[in-house]
Amino acid sequence: MSVQIDVPFTPAPSFRSYLILVTAFGMLIPTFFFAFMVFAITDGMGGALAVMAGIFVMLAFAGGIWAYLYYGTVHYLLTPTEMTWGRGVLWRQTGIVPYNRITNVDIIQGPVMRIFGISNLRIQTAGYSANQLAEIKLQGINDPEPLRAVIMDFVRSGHPVAAVTGADVAATPASGPSQAGQAADAAMLVELREIGVVLKRIEEKMQ
Repeated sequence: MSVQIDVPFTPAPSFRSYLILVTAFGMLIPTFFFAFMVFAITDGMGGALAVMAGIFVMLAFAGGIWAYLYYGTVHYLLTPTEMTWGRGVLWRQTGIVPYNRITNVDIIQGPVMRIFGISNLRIQTAGYSANQLAEIKLQGINDPEPLRAVIMDFVRSGHPVAAVTGADVAATPASGPSQAGQAADAAMLVELREIGVVLKRIEEKMQ
């Protein structure tokens, strides 16, 4: 995918179909639970199967509607200093992750996701990586390598490399010591010299 800075982007269209399919099949678990309860009460396999089929159709339909709506709420944004995300149908969630907190970006692709040609990017940060947990996931990315390259380049150097990834950002000069960093080094050097003078005076008095 072509990554553009300060331009929101959404998951691949195939992610919607993936969500609908996975959500629908995920309804099998509560369906079997309700069917088992009916079978235990009525002691009849036919009634349990009929209830199971009805519940599955109802839950699969509701799950498919939710997945369809959920896809329309997911969006991501890369800026020169941080990445933001938002999603949620009933309960809206948004977040901001500065690049200086990111420690690693992993690409995750399961067998079903491979069929749909999509992957997830798992973003690990300093506060989460110790437990091998992801603070956020960029879901439904059809070409994850360029996106990961842009994010990791921000993490390493503070500006992306647009030549390979297609990121639409202005080139920045090679990083060097900032003026603030130089001032801090100079102040530290002065303090060390003063400490040296004090230690020399103490040594002279002890002799």
